[in-house]
Amino acid sequence: MEETGSASSLVPDGIHEFDWKIRGMDCADCAMKATKAVGRLPGIETCNISVTEGSARISLDISRGRVSKTNTVLESLGHSPKLDWMQVIGITPGEAATKLGTNRRGLRDALLDVPGILSVRFEDGFIEIRNVWIHDSELRLVAQSMISNILGEEIQFTVSSRRKLRTDQWKLISAVMTLPILFAIIASDTMGLPSSIPLFLGFFGVILAGAKMFQEAIASIQNGILGFQVLTSLAVVGASVLGEWIEALTVVALVSFASHLEDRAITRARESMQGGLDRIPRSARIVNQVTGVIYPINLSIPQIPSHHSVINDSQKTPIEAVLVGDLVEIRSGEVIPVDGTITKGSGSIDKAPLTGEPVPIPVSEGDKVQAGLILVRGPIVVSSEATGDNTRLSGLIEMVRQYREKPTRTQTIIENFTRWWVPMVLLGAPMVGFLAHGWSEQGFLTTLLLWVVSCPCSLLLASPIPHAAALSSASSSGVIVRGGDVLEAAAEVKLALLDKTGTLTSGRPKLIRLTTLPTESEDSALMISAGLERMSNHPYAATIINEANLRSIQPSEISEISDGEAGVTGIIDGQRVMLGRADWLISEGIEFAEQILVALEESRKAGHGSSVLSLGGKAIACLSFYHDDAREGVSELLESLGENGIAVEILSGDEQSSVEAFANKFGIPSSSCRGGVDPEGKALWVTEKSKAGKTLMAGDGFNDAGALAAADVGIAMGSGEQVNLDAADVLIPGDDPRVLAEFISLAKTTRSIVLANTIISVVVTGILVVAVMLGFEMKLAAGVALHEASALIVILNGMWVGGTGVQRLNTLLELAKDVLRDTVEAFRDLFGLQEGTTLGPLDKSGP
Repeated sequence: MEETGSASSLVPDGIHEFDWKIRGMDCADCAMKATKAVGRLPGIETCNISVTEGSARISLDISRGRVSKTNTVLESLGHSPKLDWMQVIGITPGEAATKLGTNRRGLRDALLDVPGILSVRFEDGFIEIRNVWIHDSELRLVAQSMISNILGEEIQFTVSSRRKLRTDQWKLISAVMTLPILFAIIASDTMGLPSSIPLFLGFFGVILAGAKMFQEAIASIQNGILGFQVLTSLAVVGASVLGEWIEALTVVALVSFASHLEDRAITRARESMQGGLDRIPRSARIVNQVTGVIYPINLSIPQIPSHHSVINDSQKTPIEAVLVGDLVEIRSGEVIPVDGTITKGSGSIDKAPLTGEPVPIPVSEGDKVQAGLILVRGPIVVSSEATGDNTRLSGLIEMVRQYREKPTRTQTIIENFTRWWVPMVLLGAPMVGFLAHGWSEQGFLTTLLLWVVSCPCSLLLASPIPHAAALSSASSSGVIVRGGDVLEAAAEVKLALLDKTGTLTSGRPKLIRLTTLPTESEDSALMISAGLERMSNHPYAATIINEANLRSIQPSEISEISDGEAGVTGIIDGQRVMLGRADWLISEGIEFAEQILVALEESRKAGHGSSVLSLGGKAIACLSFYHDDAREGVSELLESLGENGIAVEILSGDEQSSVEAFANKFGIPSSSCRGGVDPEGKALWVTEKSKAGKTLMAGDGFNDAGALAAADVGIAMGSGEQVNLDAADVLIPGDDPRVLAEFISLAKTTRSIVLANTIISVVVTGILVVAVMLGFEMKLAAGVALHEASALIVILNGMWVGGTGVQRLNTLLELAKDVLRDTVEAFRDLFGLQEGTTLGPLDKSGP
């Protein structure tokens, strides 16, 4: 990145990512076409305009293009940034232009060249900019230097208090204003007034109410895309040409109002998609290490401001200014803002979002804590080790976002269908109108109707909204799912293969019996066993070593320790010593005394696990373990799987008898149990079972990695610190098996909603198209209303994944309140009534 002393000589380069929230993104078809339009711009490497996120995310080579150009294209299509205007204090546009040796236009261009600045306006002697936060610190410094060179080093930023009507507010006002115009036209027709009066009123109303829609339609054509705005604009123009002013105005009002209603509904859907993971604070209290006094960092000015760093507490610092090594104080009830180590204080934290642990965990000096977790009791001081996007929780949030944006096979099929459906309708509608009615008014109306009712907006929303809502609903419990395809596969599972130890049981065995030959003592057998297991991570190893510690027994010194097929071997006093499964020792030629065989048989009948210790080729001890204490919730899991028509098999490395004894407690037949299976054997068994139908494998994520990968749906269960999502399709933190049942139910509910949405979309569109082609009389306004209603139903149905009837009713009531509040706010802004004005949810800015 080159940098010299003047504004013109600062030459930022490299490929960088920018992302920001946008308005008016309520249609998957619009998102696809906006992505296509932005993708044509110079310097754009990748582009994703997301309807589920309501955001634009680009990867841009800033030596070839600028981020402001992307914003210009999106704004022309009706997708303005969901960001505040920031006012520059300390210099006027005229002063800045003179300082730079240019005019206002040159000043605007210079500011728009700064990375991160989306748009610039000059209002009442003030410079105002709208910008995105730059994640790359080096590029941020270059952008700040460019700002300094253009505007001077003494300027400051503040959120602009000037309120100008947004595009969505204009549309809402226009929808309301068409009502009196419609009544006036109807009254003039009823009273027999001259035809020039309704003509004037109609023309005035269409221009006033449809101006924004026409502008967006023209911008769509200029960017080489044919969106819904183009089709509805053609319909309005056509109705106006035919003198159907009531029809034209009704269509304009419906499109404007329905667009706002859909945007509000999808905003509500996005809010429901936030999940419990999206909870990292935007500020922190930094403690001066020397004095212990809390102080806010005064960020250097000038800088590109961060919209998401508006802080109400004067003692807090924007999270972007917190550095590794800073000491951060967190008080009781607050959310931890950084990853780090406690240096002072003690308390307890709620770790459920990351590990699924149901009760607060005590923490004290030296313990690690992570951003996003709630400090239930404190206070504590934490030495920061990771902040912002580098925290573990931010990584999980980004992972959820990526999986949520990943299109499913269903969505890909739908998008491929619309690619040929839309052009076919555009070209076929005029042919149908001409063949059915010739060059007549009805033929023209038929063409317009087909264009409007055939737009696949609702169909394109049928899958992504419920899938995104379901993935976010899962993430609220810390469950991470690798995209909608995994949900679809989980909904079709017919066989669940469950690892026993650690998944269905606690995985913490207890040594309940130690049988030795008369020539050996329990202590000597335990000494040798502990010496062998001191380097092992097997659950039995920890139990043996703990037992030795409880008896104050020092483990024996054993050399040449190595893992065997089903145990561990070593050398003691020149003799080979082995500890492991009985069948393995027998295969190695170990001699078993009657006493050891009897102990093994008794352990097998009781359903206990066992290991045999041998010395010099002879079995000298049998260790019996009880480790099949079922986790709380296992019975509910198995019952839920059965109710969903999913068969269950239990796999384990333990002996067959032990697995059968555990399974029989829950009514699972012995034929559905497989014991003595090593990790490779599990993978082979799951692979074979997957040939007959969809399978699910649940295990610990490491020992069962092969089996998880072989299943159609691999689920890693356990502590968030112990499992690895790379080995599975789903990560379920914690030890509650009921979460698995809830995930399966969520997947099946999601599939049902996707199917219902698809049916609604196809049936409504199909009925409308067939009705028009068969010549049924239908008003343009009726076609538009039904089309928009189907899209709204699909959005609402999709956001209600997992919701109850009461929640759905509350959502509708909140949606009505949102629209009413937005309408009042729009008229207040129109007439400049600042006093008492409240900001609606659409004004919440984000990075």
